[in-house]
Amino acid sequence: MIELPGLGHLLGQTLRREFTIGFRNRGDLANPIIFFLCIIVFVPLGVSPQAEVLQILGPGIIWIIALLATLLSLDRLFQSDFEDGSLEQVIVSGQPLYWVVLVKVFVHWMITGLPLTLLAPVLGLMMSLPAEGYWPLIISLFLGTGALSLIGSIGAALTVALRRGGLLLSLIIMPLYVPVLIFGSAAVRNAIDGFAITGQLATLAAFLVLALVLAPLAAAGALRISVSS
Repeated sequence: MIELPGLGHLLGQTLRREFTIGFRNRGDLANPIIFFLCIIVFVPLGVSPQAEVLQILGPGIIWIIALLATLLSLDRLFQSDFEDGSLEQVIVSGQPLYWVVLVKVFVHWMITGLPLTLLAPVLGLMMSLPAEGYWPLIISLFLGTGALSLIGSIGAALTVALRRGGLLLSLIIMPLYVPVLIFGSAAVRNAIDGFAITGQLATLAAFLVLALVLAPLAAAGALRISVSS
């Protein structure tokens, strides 16, 4: 009788595999960051280089670009596992798919959302943000990009079996991203204007916790439907 690997072994293998794939495809790894930096460079050239204008537009623009950069890499979240059949093997193994999805989303955030968060001070400097907006920008991106990756996993799971599901993925996920975008940019804007930001950050933290609990469940169900269809 063949003994199936335990959950801990499966999650460890998944974690190593995801990091290996992520760092092996350096082009895919760099695309969101390059996209992020290019837009930040071009906005002052296309809109206005004046600091007063950039301070008004900066929080919203940085958050919109972070959202789009996260979305740019979501369609490959489960694609390789689906194509090589490993996703089907995980499903038939009887192990909880919830934890596998959570590990894959964590790696996605580590190679996409975390670098964008760490770049926040440089981006704030390029957008002429006042000093009061730097820490709120970092904290809001830290919380918000995690929620974006989790929410995006649902759309990635729903479209994994489609050859060109990028457009459909965007249509499914974008409405769910709107609240995170609103509260994330509002936190930075309120900090710059001298208002309290605890409400916005608490809401972002609540979104993250809610997505942490529910998004992997929804993504796991969507993956089972996609594989069995």
